[in-house]
Amino acid sequence: MGDVAKDLAAGTLAGVAQLLVGHPFDTIKVKLQSQPRPPPGQPPHFTGAMDAVRKTVAAEGPRGLYKGMGAPLATVAVFNAVLFTSRGQMETLLRDAPGAHLSAGQQFICGAGAGLAVAFVACPTELVKCRLQAQSALQSAAVVVEGAPAVAMAGAPAATASAAAQSIKYTGPMDVARHVLRSEGGILGLFKGMTPTLMREVPGNAAMFGTYEATKQLIAGGKDTSQLGRGSQLTAGGVAGAVFWMSVYPADVIKSVIQVDDHRNPKYKGTFDAFKKVFAAEGIKGLTFDYRSSWREPHTLDTGSKVDKESFT
Repeated sequence: MGDVAKDLAAGTLAGVAQLLVGHPFDTIKVKLQSQPRPPPGQPPHFTGAMDAVRKTVAAEGPRGLYKGMGAPLATVAVFNAVLFTSRGQMETLLRDAPGAHLSAGQQFICGAGAGLAVAFVACPTELVKCRLQAQSALQSAAVVVEGAPAVAMAGAPAATASAAAQSIKYTGPMDVARHVLRSEGGILGLFKGMTPTLMREVPGNAAMFGTYEATKQLIAGGKDTSQLGRGSQLTAGGVAGAVFWMSVYPADVIKSVIQVDDHRNPKYKGTFDAFKKVFAAEGIKGLTFDYRSSWREPHTLDTGSKVDKESFT
């Protein structure tokens, strides 16, 4: 099997593993990021990750944790094929000779290039996914917000009162896509949040792949990591996944709040405006709220991705 075919097949298998294990964590992350700020004196709809899990399961059943999985599942082959193929081709370009081992710095460059390419797949997929994941929390918050003074939501870091009160009820991924194409600017509407997506994918994947290689080489005691076992790959993947989120979580928050913002009455004018408003309202906490749920996510999904690809290739 050729290198490109290996990258394509391994990327698809890795993506399926990511979704099956990691999507519930991602759902909780998006719900926490996108919930509106409550009126003064009222607690937020979700007080933390475990509270979000309990309320989601109580209201929607276990299936609620997998809300929005259809979009990434439909694009998983494309997403991971682009990610791993781009990385694989950049590795080929950077090698001095066929089969030569790359340094962590070279893998950093490969990861940045792969992140740039995959951002164009990630943005529309994330938009559809986040709309579906967030809508139940936004609609629940609308009940609280409806009778509250408008000023109570003036500093909302994650969504506006108008977004919370929106009447749109998406029935699935295709319904989200149809609505965006019809009412939010056509194909460009699916790329809402592209700037923070690039801010997440380029440095995040650079840090992830660079850290992954550095950790493997540290364990192996040199550049040749071909003899490392699956346990070592799991360890390296877990460290790399944690570094990914540590380096880009604020960008992920901004991406989520922009993508679920009400198109008809938007709170945010763009990426920098969203950052300013989130930071002004909540400080650094607003950009890192419940980072722990995402810290758990890469330890499962990113570890699985690296092991699946390394084992296959």
